[in-house]
Formats: sequence, structure tokens, C-alpha cells
Amino acid sequence: MHPPGLSASVDSALPGASTLGAENSTLDSALIERSLAAEPLSRWMGWRLRLLVVAALIGCLATLLLARALGDIPQVDVGWRASGKGQLELASSALPVLKPHEGEAVVAMVAADGTRIKLDDLALRRASRWLVDDNQRNAHIAMQQAMASALQQGKVSLLFADGSSAEVPAEPRGIRALSPMFWLLCGLALIVYLVAMVVMLARPTLRNLLFALAALCQAGNLALIAIESSMSLGLPLPMPHWNLPAHATLDLLAGAALVHAAALHPRRLPAAGVIGWLVWLGTAAVSWALNHGALAAAWWWVQGSVALLGMGAIVLLSWSHMLEPHPFAIVTRRFATLATAAWLALTLAIAWSANHPLLQQQIAIVGPTLWSVLLGSLLVLLPFLSKSQQVMREFSLLAAISTIATALDLLFVAAFSLGQFASLTLALFLSLGLYSGARQWLLNQLSNQNVITTERMFEKLYRIAREVEAHPERTSSLLTQLLRDLFQPMEAGVIDKRYPTPRVAGAGSTLLIPVPELPHGDATEHGTIVIRFAHHGRRLFTSEDARLAERVVEQLRRAVAFDQAVEQGRNEERLRIAQDLHDDIGARLLTLMYKAQSPEMEDYVRHTLQDLKTLTRGLAAPSHPLSHAAAEWKADLTQRLAAAHITLGWSFSTDRDISLSVVQWSALTRVMRELVSNVISHSQARRVDVEFSLENDRLDLSVCDNGVGRNPKAWSHGLGLGGVRKRVKQLGGEVEWREVPTGGICCRVCVRQLSERAEPSAK
Repeated sequence: MHPPGLSASVDSALPGASTLGAENSTLDSALIERSLAAEPLSRWMGWRLRLLVVAALIGCLATLLLARALGDIPQVDVGWRASGKGQLELASSALPVLKPHEGEAVVAMVAADGTRIKLDDLALRRASRWLVDDNQRNAHIAMQQAMASALQQGKVSLLFADGSSAEVPAEPRGIRALSPMFWLLCGLALIVYLVAMVVMLARPTLRNLLFALAALCQAGNLALIAIESSMSLGLPLPMPHWNLPAHATLDLLAGAALVHAAALHPRRLPAAGVIGWLVWLGTAAVSWALNHGALAAAWWWVQGSVALLGMGAIVLLSWSHMLEPHPFAIVTRRFATLATAAWLALTLAIAWSANHPLLQQQIAIVGPTLWSVLLGSLLVLLPFLSKSQQVMREFSLLAAISTIATALDLLFVAAFSLGQFASLTLALFLSLGLYSGARQWLLNQLSNQNVITTERMFEKLYRIAREVEAHPERTSSLLTQLLRDLFQPMEAGVIDKRYPTPRVAGAGSTLLIPVPELPHGDATEHGTIVIRFAHHGRRLFTSEDARLAERVVEQLRRAVAFDQAVEQGRNEERLRIAQDLHDDIGARLLTLMYKAQSPEMEDYVRHTLQDLKTLTRGLAAPSHPLSHAAAEWKADLTQRLAAAHITLGWSFSTDRDISLSVVQWSALTRVMRELVSNVISHSQARRVDVEFSLENDRLDLSVCDNGVGRNPKAWSHGLGLGGVRKRVKQLGGEVEWREVPTGGICCRVCVRQLSERAEPSAK
């Protein structure tokens, strides 16, 4: 599996080599071979593999140490909830001293040293990152720091709205008490971190390093959210103070890295260096001002900056696609559009709910988590798009449905005041109904496929197989045309280097299909078909496409082998029939000739025996050079017409000599014999002119007489003329009879592409 930077990119090689718009395009095979060189497995068996193992161990160890540190932080075993009046309520507790106070509002916490901390529903906001108002954020930070200090003292007193109080212990919970959400987020963060390491170690180019930086920043964001989800009250020190700067800096760095990467991949833009400098300078300025407290309305600055970075990535990917229609640009642009739209929706939802604290709290807890999981998952899938199209499509659908379900849940709570269980159940029901109803349509839109039907594909495949059997030298061009119909690429061509199996290259932009070694074919002339930019540059090639191409090639090979086996059986049967005719009928005719009672009968039998020899020789031969066949036709017609006292005018011309198959030879022989037989039997002609020409693969045959025949359109076509039509149609041609103005009938036969099933004559 090759990520965008891991995959050897043909994108920079092919445009400089040539344009592949036509089938006869030529490619610079040296550039192709260098750019498509497979990554040897031995590279991963050295220091890279060892570093990756070390990085994985470090990530796992860091996760376990983090879990242990969080388990050692003192917490109160209490469940909290926010009231509609902005108060903090005690929802549940396993402590006996708090059982009588369940459902009461808690107004303050008193530390062991006597410090009094005023509490409200703001205490449930685990992260100050998503607080819009600066003053509210400062109050939240002070409250979180005070609660963390109080809990570290081992015990606290909770003061209730009715004036009562209760002293409760603050004890470490241990690793087992950490929530499942913590482990899920840490697991995803670890996966994102390992993908970053794989991409960076595989090929430490600039674009890979930028992708790794973005992935590491997102892994850090997920780890911070995991820490926040594990705390009920009081973030561990010094997280309250650094919560906004840490989250915001990671978001900005990830956005800047992805924008810079979009300027480099899939195509390096003309101003990539300038764009990179501008992006990093702007990001550094905002990050410095944020960390030094120099920004008023800091939340809006961060949200706006990240949104601008997302829109910048969309613009750069659109520009890249205009310069070169690489499908990776379209796919990543869709991802960038989805992520940016989700970011803007989250920003507007939190800002709009500022006057609804309870709703804003729910959005601030669920929304950032969903968005971070979505972006992290996209970063995991991005390097392996050509290997994970099906997973990507299903994930995209599930992510969209999850987003809709969350939005509906929040809407039902805010607009209809439904309970948490009722709103969640209704939202899930509606979302799953929408998913099941629209899934197939959405998959068709995401896959963006409009391939030929299976019936048409097999029809084309077997038609091509027959042409390949007759013209092995056209295998690559015919197979390229079939692959064009199947994948609708923007570019296609053939290179000299041969690969053993079909494979995807160029980050999913290119599919390589080796020209098959057909039975009895010349494998030394075969190369590899290169097709780029599937479905007019709107889709990436996947491993499924490579397997489909491999099956198509295998079916072509089998079809050719089957046709050759059938033809071999036909040849053997014709040879047997010819042998039987020669041995049996020929021997009887020879005996009859010697026993003839008159010279006329002897001459007739001799001519019949000569016709039989011609027939058996034609059936026994696998092919017939056109020049040899023409000589035999002339000799045969001359003999037959001379016996009828008719003069033959013969004209034969050809621009090249081809080998006729047995079917073609037999059809042409019988057509000329039948036409001449009709002249002898019905025309009362004194002269017959036969003209045969083959130019540019077009055969024209005319047989004209000066007899008494008239009005051929009124003729009834029996076995003779019907047989002529049938055999001409078998050749793929047309036949026509016309009346000659000076007297007589002229029959014209035209076959526009005679050599479709003929083979070049061996010389």
C-alpha cells in the first residue's frame, strides 16, 4: 500500500514524456520505468522497519503512561448534569453521603484548605477551546485550575443550593475506571500517529513530511480530547491554561501542512514555494499572537483562520486539477470540502447557540469530537485511497449519517425540548431510514462509475478475441480500446517495459496492464498498457480495478485459446473430409474415366476429377496466398468457359499479397464458380470479363457477360444466387446484379475490409 508520497508518481514523468490522448501515442519508457519502479520489500526489512517498530512501541508506551497518569489523578465519584437554569446538579453517586442530595444543585466546592470555588454549569465544559466569549473562557480556566488544585488535596466539601453540605473524598480512580471513549480516542490517535510514521519513513520527501505533520497534529488533538473526556470535574494541571493554545496551534499547524501539501501534490503548482511561505508565515503569526494573549476574540480568529486554510486547500486542488486532471485532486478536494463545510457548520452552530447554554454545551462536547474523528479517519484513509475505495465510501456514508443523527438530536433537544433518550432514539431512527433509502444512490454518486454493461463488455471481448487471433500484432491496440470503454481514461498508451501483473501506480492515477502472452503469440513484442485518469479524471484507480483488468486479460487469453482450439478442430475435420474425398470419390472417378465409353464422357470425368482435386487441396491447406488462389481461379474458369466456347477476360490487381483463410478461399471460389455457371447455363454469352482488385483492404470483384440476360431485379433467387448472397455476407461484403447497357448482366461484389480475418502472407 503506497500513500500519496509513497507511490512512485508518474505524474511528473508522463506529461514531459508525451501526450497519451491517442492510441498510437508513444511514451518515454525510461521515465516511466524510473517513476513506476516498485518499492522493494527489502527497504522495509532494514532500519526503516526497526524505526517503525520503535515508533509503535513508543506510541503504545505513551498511551499506557497517559492512562496511568490520568488514573492517578484524584476525582470525586459523582455523576453531574446541567440544569436549565445554568446550575450544576448532582445526577448520581455511589457515595452514601451524597445519596440524599441526588438531583440537588451544587453551588460551590470547598477545598481542604478552605478555598471556596463557585460552581455552575460552566464546570461541565471540559475544554475552554470551544468557548466563544473571552471573559467566559477566562472564568472557565480559573474554575478548572481551582477545582484541580482542590481535588489534589484529597477531599472536598460540596455546598448545595438549600444550604446543606457534604464532605467527600477525592481519590485516584485507576486505569480501569477510564471511560471507553478515552480508549477509543486514544486508539484512533495511535493509528493516525502510526500512519504518519509509515508515510514519513517510507519516503521522507517534503510532501510526505507535511502529511506526517498534519497527521501528528491531529493525533495530538485526539489525545487532548481523550484526556478531556476522562475527567468529570477539573482538568489536570496545567491543561486548563493551555487548552485553547494547544488545540488551536495543532489545528492551525495541521491546516497549514495540508494546504502546503495541496500545492505540491498531486501536481506541484507554479507558485508552490511562495504559497508555502505565505501559509506558514500567516500560521506562525496567528499562533504567536494566540499564545501570547495578543488576540481579542481569539476563538473567532482561530475558527476563521482554519476555515481560510480549508478553503485555500480547495482552491489549490481545483487549480491543480485544471493544470492536470489527476483524480487524486478531485478526491482530496471532496475531502477538503467536506471537512471545511463541517468546520464551518460547527463554528456557526456554537456561535448561534450562545444564548442557549445547555444546547451550546452539548454541541461543544459532541461536535468537536465528531469533527476530529472524521478528520483523523480521513487522514488515515488518504494515503491508501487506491487500496481502500470501498472502505472510504462506506466510511463516508456512515460519517455523513452520524453527522445527520447528531444534528437531529441537538435540534430535537433545542426545538422540541425532548429528553435525551427520546431525541437520540428518534434521530437514529430517521438517520438509519435515510441511510437505507438513499444508500445505493449515494454509493453510485461516490463511486462515479458509468462503465459498460457486462453483456456489452463480453461482446466486445470476444469480438476482439477473434480479431486478435487473426492479427496478433494488434493485440495491444485492441486491448487498449476495450480498456478505454471499460475505464474511460483520459490518456492511454503502451510502453516497452513489461510488468508481471496489473497494478495501480501514481497514487491511483495510473493503471498498468501487461499485454497478454497469447497462445502461439510472440511474447517478445508485448509491453504494458498504461491508462491514466479513470472516468475522465474523476476517479482513482483501485486494487479492484487492477483485479478486473487482470480478469479481462485472462478472459481474452482464454477466448483466443478457445477459438484457436475450435479452428484447429475445424482444420482437422476438413483435412479428414478432404482425405476421404480424395481416397474414395477420387478413386471412383479415376476408374470411371478409364472406363468411359466416349471421348466426351472421358473429358467430362477428367474435368470433374480436376475440380475434386482443387477442392480437396483447398480444404487441406490451412491458408491460401491470394496470388496462388487467383492463379487457380483463372485456370479453373478458363477451362470451364473454353469448354462452353466462351472467351474469358481476366484482370487481377492487388497492393499486397495476403493469406486467405479456408473460409474466405472457399467462399470466393464458390462465388466465382456459381456466377460463371450461371453465365454458361442461361446467358448465351460469348465473352465473360472477370475483374478482381484488392486495394487498401477493399476487395472488388465483378463478373460481366454480353449475353441475353435482362432485368436482374425480377429474378427469383434459388439455391444458386441465394448461395452467392450467403457466401458474400459471410465475408462481410455486399453483392449486386446490374443490367449492362450494351447487353448482358454484371455482378459486382464488394468486401470493404477483407483482411479483418485474414493473415499477412508468409514470405
